[in-house]
Parts: sequence; structure tokens; C-alpha cells
Amino acid sequence: MNKIEHLGIAVSDMEASLKVYETLLGTTCYKQEEVASEGVLTAFLKIGETKIELLQATKPDSPIAKFIEKKGQGIHHIAFDVDDIHAEIKRLSEEGYELIHQEPKDGADGKIIAFLHPRSTEGVLVELCQDR
Repeated sequence: MNKIEHLGIAVSDMEASLKVYETLLGTTCYKQEEVASEGVLTAFLKIGETKIELLQATKPDSPIAKFIEKKGQGIHHIAFDVDDIHAEIKRLSEEGYELIHQEPKDGADGKIIAFLHPRSTEGVLVELCQDR
């Protein structure tokens, strides 16, 4: 793994949350994108080398909607940049980590992604990201 690629934060109101984070970080959103397959609207802000991804549900049965219903708004996941997502999936599977995705899938911001289940990562949802 190369670096923390981004922190994902689940929000209920993208417009209000963007105002909060743009003011807090002293920067502006550089990209918004809907990932229909996940039922989510994303917005990205960059601070230094790290990105913050705000995630708002676009449908009531999406993972983000379920997360907010259960835990409220807040940190949803931590994402790590990798050079070879297939090799990382294989390595982590062999090490006994529980994978949500056995194969990478398209994600936001020009990435392919795969998630590890929080049961195997001390309660933290971990995302692997590789540039497309």
C-alpha cells in the first residue's frame, strides 16, 4: 500500500456538508460524481496529498443510507492507494482478511476499488483504490 488515498465521510445533506468542509479545510470541492451502482453521490476535496470524499445516499437502500440510519453521519471508510489491486486482493485474502469484493469494481474519481469487511480490520471499513 502506498498511502492513504482518501477518507470517506457519510453525510445526509451534500450541499450543507460541502459548506462545512470547504470552510473547515479552506478549499473547494474539485469534483462531484454519482456512482449509480452504489446509490451514492460523491464530492471530493483535497488537502495536501489526501482527499476527503463526502458520500450522500441517492436511494434509501444504498450502503450509505443504511450506514447513516445505523450510525449517523461520520467517517465511513479509509481508502488506501495500491499499485496492483488484484495482487492486494489476493495477498489480503491469503492473509485471512474477509473481502466484500473478490474482484475490483468501478468506483468514483477514476478508480477501481474493492472493500475489506470491518470484521477483519478492527471495525474499520477499508477500501483499496487503484487508478483506472
